[in-house]
Amino acid sequence: MTNFKLNLSAALSNLSGQPQEFAKLFQHGTLEVEIYKPKDIDKQTPHDRGEIYIIASGTSNFHLADQETTVATGDFLFVPAHQDHRFTSFSKDFSTWVFFYGPLGGEKSQMINHLSI
Repeated sequence: MTNFKLNLSAALSNLSGQPQEFAKLFQHGTLEVEIYKPKDIDKQTPHDRGEIYIIASGTSNFHLADQETTVATGDFLFVPAHQDHRFTSFSKDFSTWVFFYGPLGGEKSQMINHLSI
C-alpha cells in the first residue's frame, strides 16, 4: 500500500536545498499531488490537465485568466487545463498543495452548483 497521509512540514522539507519550487509527493492513477512554494516570482505556465490548489500556508493574490482574487490558508482553487494562472504578492510563508488529475487536455466542464464566496 502506498502512503495515504502527507504532512505539510515533511512536504516542505523536501523543497529545502532544491532548486525547484515544487516537489511531487504522491501519484495514484491520474492523480498527482505536489507541494509548491514559489520564490520571488511564480513562473508556472498553463498545464495540460485539470488542477486544484489548496492553500497550505500564507496569503497571496491569485490570477486566473482575467480574474484576480486574494487567497489564504485553507482556500480551494480550481484551474481548468490550459488556463493561464499565477500567484502574485505572496507572503514569505506561502505554500500550496497542488493536485493534478484527469486526462491530458482536461475534462469537460459541467456546472452543478456555483458558489460565490
